[in-house]
This record gives sequence, structure tokens and C-alpha cells, in this order.
Amino acid sequence: MAAVYSVSQVNAYIKRMFDQDYFLRNVQVKGEVSNVKYHSSGHIYFTLKEEGCSIAAVMFRSARATGLDFTLENGQSIVVSGNVAVYERDGRYQIYAKSIQLDGRGNLYEAYEMLKQKLFEEGLFDFEHKKEIPQFPKKIGIVTAKTGAAIQDIRNVAKRRNPYVQLYLYPAKVQGEGAAATIVEGIRTLDSMGMDTIIVGRGGGSIEDLWPFNEEIVARAIYEAQTPIISGTGHEIDNTIADYAADLRAPTPSAACELAIPDIMVRVDQVRQYQENLYQAMYHKMHRTRLYMQAAEAKLERVSPMMRMQNQKIYVDSLQDRMQTVFDRKYQQTFQQYEKYARNLPDVFKDKYNTCAHMYELLLAKLHGLSPTAKLTGGYGYIENQSGQPVAGIGNVKKGESVQITVHDGCIHTVVQEITEKSEE
Repeated sequence: MAAVYSVSQVNAYIKRMFDQDYFLRNVQVKGEVSNVKYHSSGHIYFTLKEEGCSIAAVMFRSARATGLDFTLENGQSIVVSGNVAVYERDGRYQIYAKSIQLDGRGNLYEAYEMLKQKLFEEGLFDFEHKKEIPQFPKKIGIVTAKTGAAIQDIRNVAKRRNPYVQLYLYPAKVQGEGAAATIVEGIRTLDSMGMDTIIVGRGGGSIEDLWPFNEEIVARAIYEAQTPIISGTGHEIDNTIADYAADLRAPTPSAACELAIPDIMVRVDQVRQYQENLYQAMYHKMHRTRLYMQAAEAKLERVSPMMRMQNQKIYVDSLQDRMQTVFDRKYQQTFQQYEKYARNLPDVFKDKYNTCAHMYELLLAKLHGLSPTAKLTGGYGYIENQSGQPVAGIGNVKKGESVQITVHDGCIHTVVQEITEKSEE
């Protein structure tokens, strides 16, 4: 009975055969690059092909530093140096690239570059021709396959971001013969329906799968459309002619939908924030205006004629009250003094009279003592000559002259008989 082997045993045997083959240990293979994928791990996965056949290839991150000095892109004609081995888990053989060198351009890549340069020179890619994407669309047109991941991704994104936006699908072929014509028809049909934005695209694939989006008729249909168009073709590393001609390029169909349809909840939150900001601004403005009005009202009251008259009236009343108080106090003091004087006046007059009477008696006595007539009572007399001059000495009279002697009770008229001078002892 023949032996029965497991799948892993068979794959391991084939792998050993590949590893022992001297030719496959170091081989150089020439072909056109397709299905390039830069993995997050740093490895590069791609397909090396020629017409009618292909082989899978991988370049690990460790080999990229010394074995690759350019960006690997679809359509390039390259020479891969490395070894051919079996990936035992899948039972699939592939080239493990150690170095990659350019070997001219592949046919598709050359056609791609020629068309891109031609349309660039014609101005189809100029930014001044790009139309602005509406911020709040209501109708979104979609040109893609009726079935497939692209339309499902777009529907899911649209439902999540804004379920009220209407989606209009034009089911077009997105690969193979005649695909470019249906894409052009879809763009023109949706453009005539008054869409706000049109999304053109499909999921990722090889350069052959994406080639309808590199056709000249598609680029010109995008350029001539009146509706803004977003291109979302393939993956992030894929760039098609449609991407350059579109008004906006997205790396994937779902990303194109995100660019076309704003998140309604974000807008709602913005509106709420604007409402809150507006409310706060109005509140602060009204508060400041109220304070200003109150200050203006108070100032107006201070400078108004009516208020000034009231203040003056209050001031006059205050002065009147003060004057009345002073007058009452002064009157009271004067009245008290008057009563005091009225009570003391008789005693004062009596004391004054007695004082004056006493002073009179003293003055009278003094005057009597000084009076010449007072001296006459003691036997003295006052002598005057004929001229009425007092006779103070013998020189004031002459012998035979008449003289008058005044005594206390009358006058004596006589004649000088003799003048005798008093002798000095």
C-alpha cells in the first residue's frame, strides 16, 4: 500500500527541493511590477509579471536599506535579484528579493506617464480649474460598481455621518473592456441631474484593474463636468489619472465619502457651541449695557436741572434749619442774660448810685479844698488892682491906687496909702 503524506509533509519536501536547487538560490528575474503593497511592517509585497504569467515577490524590510533606492510603483519594469523559495504554510512559491533595479518602464506605466504629461500640458490638472466641494450637500452621486466593497463602504460612511443625504448610484463597470465608457456615461448622467457632489472610484487592485480610471475619456469627462467630483480609486498608494483630474482626491472610496459628507453630529455640536457662545456673548453684552445704562441714568440724575433744584432746595432747607437753630440758641442766651440783668438791675443801680454819691462827696470836698474862696473864710482876701489883675506883690500896686479886696462875704474898696517892702531878716 502506497504511503499517505500530510499537506505539511508535502510542502516541506517541496521547500527542501527548492532550497537545494543551486539555480534558485541566486536568480535574477525581469518583469513588470503590479499589485504593489507597502505593509505597515516595512515589507513590500508585489507581483512580477509579463504577458501571460506572473510570480509573487516580497522584499523584507531588512533588505530595503541596501537593495532598493527608489519607490516601487505599479507598471515599472524591474530586475529582481534574490532566491525562489516556497512559503511552506501556503504551499506557494515566490521570489524573496534582495535587491531591485529599474529596467526601463513597463508598457502600461509608460502609457500612464505619457497621458499624464499630455493632460498636464493641456491644463486639465491646473488648480484654478478645481471646483470647491460643497460643505452641506443634499444629493451625492456615485459612479462605481453596483456590487462590491466600495459602494457598501460609502453607504456605511454616509449613514453614520449624515443619514439625511440622498445617495444616487450609477452602476458602472470599473474594470475590464468597456469600463471607461460606462464611467464616462455615469459622470455625465449624474452631472445633468444636479448633484451637489459626485464620487468616482472603486476599491484597490492591480494596475490593470484600475486602468479604466487612467483612460483619457474619463479624465476629460471629469474635467468637463459642472459638478464637483471627488476621486477615490484604489488604496492610498494608487494614483490614477482620474485622481489628478478630479477636484479633490481621496485615498479610498470611504475616505471620498467622508470628504463629501460632513459629520452631522459635528455640525450639530458646532451649532450648539455657536448657540452657547452667542448666548454668552448676548448675556455679557446685555449685562454691560445694563451697567452702562444704570451709570448713565445716575449721572443724568446728578446733572439734571430737577435734581440740582432738589439738591439746592435741600441745601437751603439745611441752611434754614441751621440758622433757626443758631437763632434759637442766641435768643435763649440773650433772654437768659436779660432775665439775669432784670433781676440784678435794682441792686446794680443802687450800688452805682452809692458809688457815684460817694465819689461826688469826695470830689466836692477836694474841690472845696482847692477853691480860693474856701481860703477866704479864714481871714484871707483876694486883692485886685485897678486893672483887675491880682495883686501878688507890692510891685503890682502903686501908692494912691484904688484896690479891691474880696472876702468871703463881699468886697472892700480902698486906696493904697503906703507901700512898705518887707525886710529880710
